[in-house]
Amino acid sequence: MRSCIKKQAKIVSLAFFTLLLLTPVRSYPAEPVGKRIVLNNGMVLLLSEKHDIPMITMNVVVKAGNTAAPNDKPGLASVTASLLMQGTKNRTADQISEKIDFIGASLTTAGGDDFSSASLRVLKKDLRTGLELLSDILINPLFEQKEIDRKVRSMLAEIQRQKDEPAILTRELFEKTVFGRHPYGIIGDDMAAYLSKLTRNDLLSFHASQYCPNNTIVAVVGDVTEREIIKLLNDSFKQWQIKKQTPRKNPQPPVIDAVVVKKIDKNITQANIILGHLGTTRTDPDYYALLVMNYILGGGGFSSRLMDNIRDNKGLAYDVHSALSAQKEPGDFAITIQTKNESANLVIEESLKEMYRMQNSPVSEKELADAKAYLTGSFPLRMDTYAKIAGILASIEIYNLGLDYPSKYQTLINSISKDDILRVAKKYLHPDKIVIVVVAKQDEAKLHAF
Repeated sequence: MRSCIKKQAKIVSLAFFTLLLLTPVRSYPAEPVGKRIVLNNGMVLLLSEKHDIPMITMNVVVKAGNTAAPNDKPGLASVTASLLMQGTKNRTADQISEKIDFIGASLTTAGGDDFSSASLRVLKKDLRTGLELLSDILINPLFEQKEIDRKVRSMLAEIQRQKDEPAILTRELFEKTVFGRHPYGIIGDDMAAYLSKLTRNDLLSFHASQYCPNNTIVAVVGDVTEREIIKLLNDSFKQWQIKKQTPRKNPQPPVIDAVVVKKIDKNITQANIILGHLGTTRTDPDYYALLVMNYILGGGGFSSRLMDNIRDNKGLAYDVHSALSAQKEPGDFAITIQTKNESANLVIEESLKEMYRMQNSPVSEKELADAKAYLTGSFPLRMDTYAKIAGILASIEIYNLGLDYPSKYQTLINSISKDDILRVAKKYLHPDKIVIVVVAKQDEAKLHAF
């Protein structure tokens, strides 16, 4: 546990800071949500000035996710991001944590598929200090061997623990089957095999090649002017050197041209099922029609077709839903269900029927209207805090959505027609070329061909 400094002061500061974080911001901006500025070092700044409370939230995105790491080093990007705060050339991990605690701020890092990130939330009076810490962990991580060993032990233990989680086993087998050797298909066993060979030089090399200003987006929301933040960023990151970036070509996912059934036998009473296939990218022009289609099919909770059929009418599952994962490269479309082992076949059959129905008959006017109402009505909730706005800004840059994206989102959704839904269902749903993964007590599930 990290030590605490001046606990009473910290409690007061954190209480005030929490109040600020929970303060909502206004919804559906008519104007662009922020301003885009490219700094001299190539860093992209996205700024949304909010001067109602003295707080700044920053979301720094570095294009250094799993898709940027060598194919034979699965998980390297995640380990690198997780160790950024565990000591730098200037500060120990304890010193970083104590300083953040003292000013009542928050500083976190995370690794992902398309990018890694660092998030800073700080009161305006402490912004310079917060930026000093943020730039230090991004530019000068030490990657001490003792910290590497500790992180590897922790990750290996977590990977082993997850082997007892049926839902995780189902998802991992699904991703491995759909994505193959593509980085989106990295699972725990892949990481475990590599972690035993991970070296400090791997981390230093990946950090040196990928962490640079011209590979970085910084979204800033809060009580700071353009002039102020540009000067502070230039001062804080002046040592960061521009590096040439070469996009990595990743292995293609395997071609699925039939119904592929994968099974894991486990002594459980509830079968865990995922059925789906490769999806599309976030930049696909059909994304918004797919969003509406997915809501009607299984993404709309109790109002979706899958829930109405499988849960409400047949009582076969407590929860069934579909999800569309769209990223820089094609993600997946998946239907996830938990049901009794004995009901596995029927649940899969009904799910496939709903996919075919979506392809072969138009949705109703009510279904379309309800989906649009929910998707447009809930969108402002994605921007009701500074942290969420910073996240939206980063996504806008990553996926090239345009700074007017929040103001045009409603129009994009409302422009979708029943014909659009039918068209994208025929194009993007593949019930005859699908991966079905079932983790269950197989002698009770008795799966047949689909």
